[in-house]
Amino acid sequence: MLRLRMPLFRLLVFAGALLPFALLVMDAFGGRLGPDPGERLTERLGLLAFQCLLVTLFMTPLSRWTGSPVWIRVRRMLGLFAFFYAVLHLLAFLQFVIGWEDLWVAFTKRPYIVFGTIALLLMCPLAITSTRGMMRRLGRSWKPLHRLIYPALVFAWLHFLWQARSDVGEMMAYAVIAIVLLVVRVYWFGWRTLVPLRRA
Repeated sequence: MLRLRMPLFRLLVFAGALLPFALLVMDAFGGRLGPDPGERLTERLGLLAFQCLLVTLFMTPLSRWTGSPVWIRVRRMLGLFAFFYAVLHLLAFLQFVIGWEDLWVAFTKRPYIVFGTIALLLMCPLAITSTRGMMRRLGRSWKPLHRLIYPALVFAWLHFLWQARSDVGEMMAYAVIAIVLLVVRVYWFGWRTLVPLRRA
């Protein structure tokens, strides 16, 4: 029964993760992104990437609480969506906010760009090794590698916090959620399972 339901469940998760992008495109073409649509588009894409990272981390506790493995089986998909939105966020930032020519100047003068770049770079090996073939090739090294999601989440959070300036309420709420998820993981599996590239 589980095998019969999994394709439908995966399809629903895929549609749910893609829905915000579809709504964002509709808002863009409908002129509903405010006076600075480029900046608004960039901001929403970045938040979607960060939210997908949080949802990806939530899959393990959800699987444990419900006693169902279906949540684990969509975790990689959600992680890829996080990478998808992060890449779009970067492209939108280059296209609409700073321009392609001023990249190095912006990189050296705006620290939040450094944090965002580090987060994206940490996500790259996760996206590349998210296929079943790469899981088989890496073997026991796959899980330690994919713990890079934890520092990626931290740098992504710092990236947004640095831009929030006085309005930090939303990012502090995200921080509370992330801390709870990490504390739960440490309680269940030990702090060593948070250390990237280290075998338990």
